[in-house]
Amino acid sequence: MAQRSDPPRRDPQGSRRGASGTPGSAGRRGSGGTTADQPGLSGIADARAYTPRGRTVRESAEQRRAGRAGRADRSRDPFRPVLQVLDGGQSREATKRQPRSTDGQSRSGGQSRSGGGSRAGAAESRAAGTTGRTAGGRTAGGRTGRDAAPARSRRAVPTRTRAMRPARRVLPRLADPRRRLRLGTFLTLSMFVVIGIRLIVLQVVDAPAYADGGVRDRVTAPVVVPAPRGSIYDRTGAVLVHSVAARFVYADPTQVADPQAAADALSPLLGVPRSQLVERLVPQDRLDGQPSSFEWLARGVDIEVAEQVLALELAGIGVDYDERREVPGNDLAANLLGFVGDDMIGLEGLEARYDDVLRGVNGQRIVEKGNRELRVAEIPGGYRQETEAKPGSSIVLTIDRDLQYEVQRILGTMMEQRGGSGGVAAAVVLDARTFEVLAQASHPSYNAANWWDSDPADRQDIATAFTVEPGSVHKPLVFGAALEEGLIEPDSTVDLAPAIRKGDTTFRDTHPVAAGTATTLAGMMAYSSNVGTIKIADLLGPQRLHDYQEAFGLGRATGVGLPGEAGGRVLPVDEWSDSSYGSVPLGHSVDVTPLQLAAAYATIANDGVYRQPRLVRETIDEHGVRTPAEAPTTRRVLSADNAAALRTVMEAVTTIPDATGTAAAIAGYRVAGKTGTGRRVVDGAPVPGEVASFIGMAPADDPRYVIAVVAHTPGGGGGDVSAPAFRDMMRFTLLHYRVPPTGAEAPSFVVHP
Repeated sequence: MAQRSDPPRRDPQGSRRGASGTPGSAGRRGSGGTTADQPGLSGIADARAYTPRGRTVRESAEQRRAGRAGRADRSRDPFRPVLQVLDGGQSREATKRQPRSTDGQSRSGGQSRSGGGSRAGAAESRAAGTTGRTAGGRTAGGRTGRDAAPARSRRAVPTRTRAMRPARRVLPRLADPRRRLRLGTFLTLSMFVVIGIRLIVLQVVDAPAYADGGVRDRVTAPVVVPAPRGSIYDRTGAVLVHSVAARFVYADPTQVADPQAAADALSPLLGVPRSQLVERLVPQDRLDGQPSSFEWLARGVDIEVAEQVLALELAGIGVDYDERREVPGNDLAANLLGFVGDDMIGLEGLEARYDDVLRGVNGQRIVEKGNRELRVAEIPGGYRQETEAKPGSSIVLTIDRDLQYEVQRILGTMMEQRGGSGGVAAAVVLDARTFEVLAQASHPSYNAANWWDSDPADRQDIATAFTVEPGSVHKPLVFGAALEEGLIEPDSTVDLAPAIRKGDTTFRDTHPVAAGTATTLAGMMAYSSNVGTIKIADLLGPQRLHDYQEAFGLGRATGVGLPGEAGGRVLPVDEWSDSSYGSVPLGHSVDVTPLQLAAAYATIANDGVYRQPRLVRETIDEHGVRTPAEAPTTRRVLSADNAAALRTVMEAVTTIPDATGTAAAIAGYRVAGKTGTGRRVVDGAPVPGEVASFIGMAPADDPRYVIAVVAHTPGGGGGDVSAPAFRDMMRFTLLHYRVPPTGAEAPSFVVHP
């Protein structure tokens, strides 16, 4: 292997030396730039002596050992070589001991460093001052300090003219720990802030969701909290219908352990067939596919019965608050009031018509339930979510409970005694000044408290749903229209005949007179002359007669507030035939309800002013605030004088001997009214039997009340019901409201002047 040659070096005197060098140079090369006694590196030259080129073959074992010793010494301080290099290749101690050079030497050294431009020359010049140092006070040649003194004396030490500028030291720039501390502190605080925010979100924002997730398995399905339904009162505040506290029994099929055994235990208490209970107790799915956890078993259960159910401690069976509809009067005004279903929704009558007013808004309750092994029970202090129910409003009717009872009793008795089986009847009592319905009775009736056992036909309100041909009770309307139009006067007479023909029909009087016999209006009214009425109607003409029929309220529903009210029908003029000129004035080809007839007569009693009948007086909300019903529509049909004259003419019906309405007369009171006989038409076909009516008012000189009695008797004899029933009802009404007897006597009437 060829011998490597070291770069040329400069000795302490500045001469360049080659690889062969001076004596002792081999020792420096062999020891990495140090003597055998100096194991460490002290300058740039020594650093260069240790090169990565490897060692030459001429290196002796002693040199290798010295090199190993130097490396071991250097390993004690791993940063020392680097610091020495940065210090200019000399250790701090060597720098302190280095003799100060003269200006010439300083300049020569500076020129050598700057002019040479090579790092090797600079290292040689710096190493020149360190070659004589030893690690243990010995020189490079192995001499001690004393032996080296002559050598130092031989050096030319020029006189220092000025102090040598110390070599500029370049220290490494250490990192600023404060920046690292700030960064670490910021990251740590950021981490805690993020954790804190997340904890707040979990504890505050997301807490309900996580809580609900655990509670969901322990809560019951939403249980309906029934809203108390409003009551129905009469005009005096007496209760006609109200709700009472009760309980409902329900089941959670998912918790019922033995449906068969539970049904056996509950059926006798609830009065529900066992088969129906089993169907509700077995597990089943809702429409959305989820298992049903709520099924009704019974509603409106008495509190005592509910306590017995709880005492059974059946798994999955629960009891909660409910209400039950009670009708204290049973059949009192039942056809008016109607009833509700199991879900407290009105099905018929006023309960159905005013269901949106009476019915409140149900609430809802969700509670945390107990152990599945026990019956369904709320855990005290557990989860509970409840929406309060909003009670419904109550309504106050114009009905007088006492009067209603008596009118209903009289009508039922008359029909049972004289009407025969299969008959229907209605009676309406109106206040002649306000048109308020004081009583409205129907026959047959039913028990509204036990409506499911009744015949649907018995639940019909005859006064508003029953349409008939009014017959002769229509005649006063023709007389009143002629008076108002000035076609006749109260003292006018009409020449009568036994019969009159219109078209292909001949109309006869039941009390015929000789042809050309003059008869007063009172006489024609008392004996219900068909011929005289047709002649007066001829003076009116079809159109005016039709207009007055509508003005009196015929042909359209009164709007009293009952569902299914019939409007009746008035024959349009363009549908009149030749015979219609005779039948329409007599109350045929006309369909009306008993309530419409009562309102028409009340118009005569109210000095010719028509008012819309009303059955509801006011409503009372859940806070007790009373709201009156809407004001009824009114219109004038007759003048007050003509209405008074017509009432006087109508008094003849109950006062003239052998008149048609003498059975309706009341001792001590003047009564004005009219009898009538018609037919009942269903689906355009007449029904067998006759419809007998009597509609009147009292006291006639100052009417306070109007009563209409209409009875359909398949076997005839309706006249034996209507007039006597009117008499008894009116007598009780006048006494009930303490109306004093009439002071003046009824006028004397002349039939044929």
